[in-house]
Amino acid sequence: MINEPTVDEMTRKLGTEEDPASAYVLCVVASKRARQIAEQEQSGGIYAPDDGEKEIVKACKEIAEGKIGYTKD
Repeated sequence: MINEPTVDEMTRKLGTEEDPASAYVLCVVASKRARQIAEQEQSGGIYAPDDGEKEIVKACKEIAEGKIGYTKD
């Protein structure tokens, strides 16, 4: 279970203060980013595979830091 960052914090970062992203959008964005991180770890990319942190946690931290966003199609 991820306690930090909170879901509210991440939805505000993905959306705007007036119009935060939905929990569904958060789930989709976080899962897609976690999958990318896992693929990078397998190919020897940015993240070291033995750092002990799960990919979904890394993705959520990136969202909370504002490094990850999305666009509406």
